[in-house]
Amino acid sequence: MKAMAFATAVRDYIAKELHQRNGHQSVNAEGRFAAPLTGADDRWTVAGHSFGSRLIVGTGKYKDFAQNAAAVEAAGAEIVTVAVRRVNISDPGQPLLTDFIDPKRYTYLPNTAGCFTAEEAIRTLRLAREAGGWDLVKLEVLGEAKTLYPDMRETLKATETLVKEGFKPMVYCVDDPIAAKQLEEAGAVAIMPLGAPIGSGLGIQNRVTIRLIVEGAGVPVLVDAGVGTASDASVAMELGCDGVLMNTAIAEAKDPILMARAMRLAVESGRLAYRAGRMGQRRYADPSSPLAGLI
Repeated sequence: MKAMAFATAVRDYIAKELHQRNGHQSVNAEGRFAAPLTGADDRWTVAGHSFGSRLIVGTGKYKDFAQNAAAVEAAGAEIVTVAVRRVNISDPGQPLLTDFIDPKRYTYLPNTAGCFTAEEAIRTLRLAREAGGWDLVKLEVLGEAKTLYPDMRETLKATETLVKEGFKPMVYCVDDPIAAKQLEEAGAVAIMPLGAPIGSGLGIQNRVTIRLIVEGAGVPVLVDAGVGTASDASVAMELGCDGVLMNTAIAEAKDPILMARAMRLAVESGRLAYRAGRMGQRRYADPSSPLAGLI
């Protein structure tokens, strides 16, 4: 009876705490969380659009559109990136991405993957706007094919032009706080520094600069590129990023659907850890229980 009363008290305490903090969290009869801990009180906003999910999923490298759609569902994503030059969104004679991932349910984020000059990127996004009316876009201008690192001079030039034309660019960039601030000043609605080279799966290589970008930004910051597994996504969120964009880490997993689910949980747990505030790091041990007054 005492154990049952204790369990009930714990469940009631959890429910009370979560209600006070979140106003939406429920706990089931076993005392387990019945819904994700991130939610209505922890949405993020970019260019006037509000989202609950902080995981953005790509639409490349999957076996087919059906697998891609299943991965997006498992990830709980609300935004999908679409490579305008590579993914079919307008030719009815070929399988259409829109038949599998409903643009009325998901926010399409056209991107300029494969563009190596500002002019190419601008032209690509103009075509995207004509095809689907999109103005919230993802800009990337690559420097060369081996590293796929962004060319920041061309990226900044494209950002300035796109903003003048009414686009709202979320911009892929190097993990450089100065470059990030320049993009923000040029009108970028979100900064998307790489964690590591595109498709490498190496994880975040420079936590210091990512954190500096987060601390200095007045717009959302999302890690884009380099994530390989769930722990990488969690690290990005623990650094204070607003979200994570990934494609290869899910698409090239042995089980993409299972990995998508793992990434969803990793992003949620990393965000919760960031909000909770981690303990301070110490050089020496500190006992969990006091050592004074031992019998």
